[in-house]
Amino acid sequence: MSAQKDIEFQLKETVQLTETAWSALVEREAGVWHIVSHHHLTKKNRPELLKFLNKSEVDSWLCGALSGGQSRSVSLPESSNLEVARLFAFPLKGMSRVALAGADQLSAESQRLWRLVVTGMQNGETPPDSSASASVAASLLVPDLDSENPYDMPRALDRALTSFLRLVSVQGAWLAIRRGDSLEVRAHWNAPACANLDLPIESNTLLRRMNRNLTPMVVSREDPLWDSIPHKGLKSNTKLWACIPIVIGQRMIGTLVLWRTSAFKRDEWNRLTELITQIAPAIETIITFAEMSSHLRRMAMLNDFSLTISTGRNLDQIARRVFALLSRAFGTELILLDLLSADNRLVTEFRSRDGNVTSSIRSAHERWIASTLKGSQKARLGDPLLEGVTPLYEGALSGVYVPLRFRGQIIGTLCIESAKADAFNFYDESLIVVIASHLASLADYTRVREEAEGRARNLGLIHEVVQQVVGLTEPQEVAQITAELLARYFAYELAAVFIADSKGSLTIGGFGGASQNVVRRAMQSFEYPVSGGITGRVFETGDSVVVNDVLQDNRYRSIKGWQAGSEMCVAIRDGMKILGIIDVESSSRNAFTHNDFMALESLAGILASVITSADQYQRLEQTVSQLRATQLELRERMDAQRKTENRLLQAAKLAAVGEMAAGIAHELNNPLTSVTGFAELALDEFPQENQTRKDLELVVREAKRARDVVRRLLDFARQGESARARASLNEVLDDVIALSRHLIHTSGVSLKTHFDESLPWVMIDVNQIKQVALNLVHNALQAMPDGGALEIVTTSAKRNNRQWALVSVRDTGVGIPKEDMTRIFEPFFTTKGNHGGTGLGLSVTYGIVTDHGGAIEADSEPGKGSKFTVWLPI
Repeated sequence: MSAQKDIEFQLKETVQLTETAWSALVEREAGVWHIVSHHHLTKKNRPELLKFLNKSEVDSWLCGALSGGQSRSVSLPESSNLEVARLFAFPLKGMSRVALAGADQLSAESQRLWRLVVTGMQNGETPPDSSASASVAASLLVPDLDSENPYDMPRALDRALTSFLRLVSVQGAWLAIRRGDSLEVRAHWNAPACANLDLPIESNTLLRRMNRNLTPMVVSREDPLWDSIPHKGLKSNTKLWACIPIVIGQRMIGTLVLWRTSAFKRDEWNRLTELITQIAPAIETIITFAEMSSHLRRMAMLNDFSLTISTGRNLDQIARRVFALLSRAFGTELILLDLLSADNRLVTEFRSRDGNVTSSIRSAHERWIASTLKGSQKARLGDPLLEGVTPLYEGALSGVYVPLRFRGQIIGTLCIESAKADAFNFYDESLIVVIASHLASLADYTRVREEAEGRARNLGLIHEVVQQVVGLTEPQEVAQITAELLARYFAYELAAVFIADSKGSLTIGGFGGASQNVVRRAMQSFEYPVSGGITGRVFETGDSVVVNDVLQDNRYRSIKGWQAGSEMCVAIRDGMKILGIIDVESSSRNAFTHNDFMALESLAGILASVITSADQYQRLEQTVSQLRATQLELRERMDAQRKTENRLLQAAKLAAVGEMAAGIAHELNNPLTSVTGFAELALDEFPQENQTRKDLELVVREAKRARDVVRRLLDFARQGESARARASLNEVLDDVIALSRHLIHTSGVSLKTHFDESLPWVMIDVNQIKQVALNLVHNALQAMPDGGALEIVTTSAKRNNRQWALVSVRDTGVGIPKEDMTRIFEPFFTTKGNHGGTGLGLSVTYGIVTDHGGAIEADSEPGKGSKFTVWLPI
């Protein structure tokens, strides 16, 4: 206690004599810095100081000060909260202690004073003599129970190494224990590069010689053997390297290696060798206790393993319990378990991520570890068997990979990795193999049970879907209804069904989902035919896929406004033919299970039959439709032929009537001229009131009427050449309306015209077409004796792959009886009875129109009116 008080007094006095804000004496023990004494260092700042000192870069800086024996300083970061700008370090030579002074700046005199105080401190510390060696050895076996496990070998070896460092001043040191034919570095000081170093004894000349002779090896830089020493951790100014074996009987159980800038003095060397001899049994006991403790821990773990995982209800629960046990036993969370599905197509992967265990499924061909380990019981990271294989977790430096075998078949893999190099020894690997063996049988049983339960559960849902899909004959309807039912029964956020058309392209699609907005965006996003992306890949290859994280798959094609996390796509196949695909997406990663995949596979098989049946039905309907079309076409051709024959017959009749009419007209024309002429001469002989004059006027009137009939007969019979030119039908009709406007007005008829201003000109005889229009207008007026409405329309239309100009004349007159419709274009046939009709108007019209290569059509309803339409080729 007096020594402690003395140190505190020296720190206090030095702080008061210099510009120091606070001071502390710190010591490095078991790789960690501790505060031995301090002055003016607040309770709040002490944890901050220790946190700063135990940073790897600061630890190396302080160890450098110890090995060099020189004071140094460093600027403190603003985030340190130590209330000073710089930290000054003054090492105590030959010890693991450093005096720290916190100040904004120290003058040269203040630093000189600190060095004097530190020299006094190190002189006041008496190094342990040889009589203390036994107590050091005993202390290794009776550690502080409040701070460590009595079988914690790394901590005990750190304390042993610290005991050696208190005897001599060195630049660096490490302590290794023997494991088979190698030396494993388990404790080091100021040599971080040597941590967990594994040195094969037989491959190193010095180690091999020392193992045989069991004598220390001391090598100076000038010695030819200098190149044979392990150089990791050595400084550029290192002059001496010493390796002292730790021997029990005739066995080397470990080594102590030290290096420094000068040779050891005799008393230093004697103290080192004496201490090694004294603590060798303690080190062996520590190793034995540690191995026994590890063995007991493994046995306890196997017991916990059997008790814990055997009660797991499902694979997810079993995986979580296994991960918790392995993490506790091996001090790592870098664990992975994958299990193959019963059909060997998919793998369920369990992986620890941020302290949680997550599961996902993927295709079996991605299982690199299982395929690599087919003929092996286990493998380690770095083994030739795993050459070129990268760790499963980023930053892993060691790993053990064990296949899960059940009845001779590999059903999965158990992988454990660590961020530490050589973290797993032979006993660890053996334990992992045993765990994998137990896990395989339990996992297989649970896997088969879960898959059976999942199939049974999904079978009911699939049955509901199939009931509503079977019998559909339209592919579009099949796709849409299936997608909607999938989303409804399986609660998928987005489901899509795409079906190939007759050309083999995905042009038929249906969408369903929990959100109509998502469905609407999906429908707007997809362009047909669907190609590329994950869906296009599955359609091309026929290989169904499950993507747990679409952001990590460059094949994924995003949908605007929808952030997918995972996707599952299954091909709809009929043998080797791919009929379409089923695609479902979720906003969460790892959303789909093996049961989801099996359900889609089952539904895809049923859909293949539905689509095939629908396709066959479509083909049958197409055949029936083609037969109906052929029947209609044949009927149309027969009707056209019948019309043509009727027109030819009509033309023959017209020709015969024309010849007869011409003869009659010529025979009647001469006497009618004489009668008219003499009657007009006789009129001049009688006054206006004379009855004879009235009779003569009647004769003249009737003679002129007869002459008009003769003229019409001549017009009908005349076969003269027509003068045709391109003209506007609209202008022709304007002239006809102008000629008829007075008659229309006096008949009490309202006129409406609708002329197509864009109507092309046609090749016509203007006078003949005027005659056609006048005939149709006069007939319409005669059909409306009590007035009505007359409508004249021009337009264009396409018929028989040809463009036509149309003129239609519609009236609201008495109409034409149905039985007379077939005879209205015959010469001398009239429906006007005794109202003055000659029966030649429509016949002449028919002849003019057909002579122009056109056609005239009539449509009439008694009591409501008639409509005549003239078709003229453009």
